[in-house]
Amino acid sequence: MKMTDNPTTDCPHCGGLGVTLVRRDGEQFAAECICRFERKAELRLQKARIPERYTHCSLESFDTGFRGADPSLGMALMATRRFAEGYPLETGGRGLLLTGSIGCGKTHLAVGLLRELIEQRGATGIFCDYRDLLKQIQNSYNPQVATTELEILRPVFEAEILLLDELGAVKPTDWVWDTVAHVLNTRYNDKRTTLITTNYPNLPSALIHAQSTSVTDRDVSRSAPSNAATRAMREETLGDRIGERMRSRLQEMCIPVSMEGKDFRQTVRRANFL
Repeated sequence: MKMTDNPTTDCPHCGGLGVTLVRRDGEQFAAECICRFERKAELRLQKARIPERYTHCSLESFDTGFRGADPSLGMALMATRRFAEGYPLETGGRGLLLTGSIGCGKTHLAVGLLRELIEQRGATGIFCDYRDLLKQIQNSYNPQVATTELEILRPVFEAEILLLDELGAVKPTDWVWDTVAHVLNTRYNDKRTTLITTNYPNLPSALIHAQSTSVTDRDVSRSAPSNAATRAMREETLGDRIGERMRSRLQEMCIPVSMEGKDFRQTVRRANFL
């Protein structure tokens, strides 16, 4: 029998064969050994392109018990675990949209979920930094670069699970909006699971917000700031960064999960050195 995937030669279960004998209902037959299953998971994990900085991240290592932790972190972890347990039958092609301030653990949780699905559910997937993706696409327009835009986008389109990190981190332009729409619409139409992290609140764009404000509300006080001033003072939203049409599409594609709290890197980690 030909063995593949390099089973562990010192495996106590199969001794390197990759299969073990299993008895069920009075009959004995060969089944794939756990060592081969784990090896396949390891290979899928290597192909996921998870940056070295995040290779340690898992759902088990996501800390929600440190002093001053916001309750939303524990709720986000619970939602992520439920998603992993229900994948793929109960999730139906939907993903997660993790929103929150810088450093609250969004990428850690998203990578932990990706790893869980790869290692425990037999899924395949890739990690993709939003900023790097746009740079790669722009570079493909250089005639001296052999890689084409389609070659860059094909794995993004076809990945069973795509982790798109830092959505909205690039200054919005028509080209950026068109590119985001191309990626999200393609995956939406193919019902592929997309995990997204963003530092911007999942709220409408400033333009939509202004249009929803009634004339009466605007005239309540003459001392109130103008619409332009209000928008200038207002925190940018996901709608501002990727366009309201695509933000709306995300509500169909993903389950929103909000995470609050202080910068984990500036609180917990700094405390470890005190």
